Amino acid sequence: MARRKRNQRGRKQQEETLVDIVEARDQAQSFIDQNQNVIIGSLAVVLLVVGGWLAYKNFYQIPKQQEAVEQMYQAQFQFDRDSFALALTNPGGGYEGFIGIIENYGGTPAANLAHYYAGVSYLQLGKFDAAISYLEDYKPDGQVTPITTFGALGDAYSEQGDLDKALSLYKKAANAEDNDILTPYYLKKIGMLNEKQGNMDAARKAYAEIKEKYSTSSIGQDIDKYVERVK
Repeated sequence: MARRKRNQRGRKQQEETLVDIVEARDQAQSFIDQNQNVIIGSLAVVLLVVGGWLAYKNFYQIPKQQEAVEQMYQAQFQFDRDSFALALTNPGGGYEGFIGIIENYGGTPAANLAHYYAGVSYLQLGKFDAAISYLEDYKPDGQVTPITTFGALGDAYSEQGDLDKALSLYKKAANAEDNDILTPYYLKKIGMLNEKQGNMDAARKAYAEIKEKYSTSSIGQDIDKYVERVK
């Protein structure tokens, strides 16, 4: 997973670099001609910096990520068993919980993912302020966790009674990616929350979108009764 993230970041950086090269090509040649000696000296400094960064990455950051992944295995096991309190701080076997991963392996993809796990764990334990704090610090990636992160935040704010904030987050979850399972799930939450607030037109629109686009999903198979309810 970490390798895939690095490859995606690498491709993005390459694309941005190519754009910069095209836009600055004419100005760059003139600058090089006028400042050749300065550039040669600067390149030597850059090589030293890059060399230092590669040494840091190869001998520190990558091993740190590998160690974090190994440490987090037991916490993930407890999370899958719904043992959320253990997963957070004491998963057993001398392994770190999600909080320990965050504190001891900051800057790694594993520590970033631990923010998500910690947020969901606190949500399940009914500690909504802590859930919001950790989920907001998580940097989602891929096609699923952006949806589930917004959705979990919506659940936390809903439990706190901030229904407008929850509704906003459910909308972000529904619009983050087009997912045949998760998108109709959060559209239904949008509809039900609008119903609760008396916004029947908005509820009808959410249910109609499920019926139109996701009728074969498990949510869509019984959506007709919700559509009828808000007519």
